[in-house]
Amino acid sequence: KTNIINQHIQNHLIIRGTNTHKSGSCDPLFRGKRKIRFTDFTCGKEHHEAQQHQGHVCQEQFLSRNDLQQHLSQKCYPLEMQEHIEKLTQHIEDIKQRQQLQNILWKHGKLFDLRQPSTIKATVHHAIETGTHPPTYTSPYRVLYKDEQIQRDEIDKLLKQGIIEESISPWSSPIVLVRKKDGSVRFCIDFRKLNNITTKDAFAMPRIDDIFDHLSQAEYYTTIDFKSGYFQVGLDQKDRPKTAFSTRDQHYQFTVLPQGVTNGPPAFQHIVSQILGPTRWQYSLAYLDDVIIYSTTFDQHLYHLDDILNR
Repeated sequence: KTNIINQHIQNHLIIRGTNTHKSGSCDPLFRGKRKIRFTDFTCGKEHHEAQQHQGHVCQEQFLSRNDLQQHLSQKCYPLEMQEHIEKLTQHIEDIKQRQQLQNILWKHGKLFDLRQPSTIKATVHHAIETGTHPPTYTSPYRVLYKDEQIQRDEIDKLLKQGIIEESISPWSSPIVLVRKKDGSVRFCIDFRKLNNITTKDAFAMPRIDDIFDHLSQAEYYTTIDFKSGYFQVGLDQKDRPKTAFSTRDQHYQFTVLPQGVTNGPPAFQHIVSQILGPTRWQYSLAYLDDVIIYSTTFDQHLYHLDDILNR
């Protein structure tokens, strides 16, 4: 006879089969080679009640609990992510509160997994309105020999992540490599000609003094920074050719909102405001890719944080 046993290990629901002998005793955990199936689960604040939601099935087999634990930390949620969550909460002196906050972060662990790029779920994609103006074209700028590899590496990375794609667009803006204070190089596109003919977005940015006024009465704060925020905003299919840029022998265009376009800031602010919805000015605020959640009590803050991360 086979029984199905559910077990919670390291923020995963482990589903396994065990063989029951006539005497009614069960095989010890992981005796022999067993196939383990697991999905992410949500963890309640007090009772840790597991609820299955969208996850994935692991087809690997494990001989021991240690093998499974190592797999979970290395392949499902990497060690770097565990260390990151611990670092984010290390300033909280109350151990119970720290654990409660970590449970919320682990519940939404996929939001902190940076191995794969993500796209914001928005009702509309960003559009670049240029009316009937003909395409603009600027020849590629010359690249120093020592910077050629930097340019190639960045393009390869963007292609692999699906942020850019090959193009046959008549539009073209030049690549600019900008050196930062630490000596590293930032990969940019000079969209000035495109920006000059783009219809400007009138969506208003929030006033900083209004933001400070709303934060003044709160006791607990959490800030969230979007990783490569613009690259999480989809770009309207018809406007992708307008973002095209060239190297000396290739032509590409963006599939997402690129940095440097004139309507980037208001477009991103508009989308984040839509995501926060009625929570804005109640317990959440956003300025571009920085979101702040604020509350008067810790229990209230846990609820607010969970609500925002669910959106």
